[in-house]
This record gives sequence, C-alpha cells and structure tokens, in this order.
Amino acid sequence: MRQIKITKYEGNTHYSVYVIDSFGKSHHIGYESMLDNTILAKIEQKACDIWANEQAPCPKQELEARAIKEMIDIDIENGITPSLD
Repeated sequence: MRQIKITKYEGNTHYSVYVIDSFGKSHHIGYESMLDNTILAKIEQKACDIWANEQAPCPKQELEARAIKEMIDIDIENGITPSLD
C-alpha cells in the first residue's frame, strides 16, 4: 500500500516525512519546517522516485547467502583464507 506520511509531534517545529512503498517498507525522506505547495510537490516527486524503483524483499535464504558471501569477500580482502568449517 503506497502512502506518503507527514507527521508532527506536539511541540515539535518540524514535520517528519515518510514514504511507504507497495511492499510496506518505510523510507524516511526528511524533515520540513513548513508545508507549502512547492515543498509538497518535492515530497510527491521523491515518493514517485521511490515507487518507480521499489523492489520486492529478498527471500530469507537469499539474504543469508548474500551475507555469507560478503563476509567471505571481506576475509579475502584482508588476506584471510576463507573457511566454511
């Protein structure tokens, strides 16, 4: 469900702006001190950019495999022979 959320807590001077993509991932795009038409247009453009480039979340196994590969790559870069034992 795509959404733009603009919130302001009581007593704060700035609004917090979030964009929610169709997969439910929240993207904090910044703070605004005022909300005029120019600012709202910029927020809408940022939201459209996020929505145009959103990606489905990776399955758990793919995330784990990617993390293991990154750790092995770090070991290789540091001159350590990788071991999967």
